[in-house]
Amino acid sequence: MTDGSEILSARDAPRVTCTHREYEPEPDNKANTFSLDDMVHHAFFFGATEVAAIRSLLPPQQQQKYSNFEIITSYFWRCRTLALQLDTNEEVRIICIVDARSKFVNLLVPNGYYGNAIALPAAITTVGKLIENPLTYALDLVKKAKANVTEEYMHSMADLLVIKGRPHFTTANACLVSDVTRAGFRDVDFGWGKAVYGGLARAGDGTNPGISTIYIPFKNAKGEEGFVIPVFFPTQVIERLVKELDKVLKNNINSPTMGDRKSGIINSSL
Repeated sequence: MTDGSEILSARDAPRVTCTHREYEPEPDNKANTFSLDDMVHHAFFFGATEVAAIRSLLPPQQQQKYSNFEIITSYFWRCRTLALQLDTNEEVRIICIVDARSKFVNLLVPNGYYGNAIALPAAITTVGKLIENPLTYALDLVKKAKANVTEEYMHSMADLLVIKGRPHFTTANACLVSDVTRAGFRDVDFGWGKAVYGGLARAGDGTNPGISTIYIPFKNAKGEEGFVIPVFFPTQVIERLVKELDKVLKNNINSPTMGDRKSGIINSSL
């Protein structure tokens, strides 16, 4: 195994050659978009039926243009934004964690490399544009953000981190999405048999509650394979989010899951 540190090190001399809006300075008036009182957990299940229901919203000629990740991410971003009831003039951003290993054509990441090879490209728009435009508007933003991650983008990001002292990604009105459905967590066997669940026990209740959105592989009570999205918001936001998703998914989503408010452990859905 190798850390491959020379592969993704900053260049000599470091130079930022791409736009990295994911590392923009936080606005001076940044504040929580919701009260931190009455915070609860909820887990949404998405399987083939749910993905097909969302995909059916698109014009027939565009239904195969986008991946399942792009479909779910764009739809969930819109519903989440509506549930938060932000001002229509406010900026919102979706940050997609992208594994860049396949992006390195001329500088291959070796087998056994265990270092960081991810990027956090951001798509930014206003609340009004996101919720008033067709779903394809959000889809194109997400698709373009992912496509921005090239080999040059990765080198530019490494240089930026050195120049600016490893800044945190921008959290104002942000939704950070990571798909770990192919990470193989459920295949890990410690001698007790196949795992029932392999993923987060807490849904983004750290320093910036509600930001992280992780797609975790899961089999529901019907035996359907898919993934869950655990979220952590105030009760009223959860209720509005359920209502927004229910407009398309109807009875396919889970009922609200109230976890242990102190520990944040997701109880009934998982």
